[in-house]
Amino acid sequence: MKKIITKVLKSFLPKYEVVCTNYQLIPGFPVNKNQMRHTFEKGASEEALAFYGKVISSDLTKTMAPVEIHLKKRGRVIQKVQIGPVEELQKYKMVSVK
Repeated sequence: MKKIITKVLKSFLPKYEVVCTNYQLIPGFPVNKNQMRHTFEKGASEEALAFYGKVISSDLTKTMAPVEIHLKKRGRVIQKVQIGPVEELQKYKMVSVK
């Protein structure tokens, strides 16, 4: 009976997502924008927060500047970190790399 209740309650919990956007600027060309998404199952808030913390504290992330990292809950941004001059780069013409 408990398993049935937890399955029903889990369906109402929000999904979490960590989005990391890298920007690459080459003079004379549009700014390249590369997004990586890591999605977590419903109710996995602890795992998403732990992953978000690891991404922010990583030395690799800090050397890849400019980088923008979002933690999303149900599609809404709940935490955001910008490393480098991200706001200045968003003014330029963008090309999305997939």
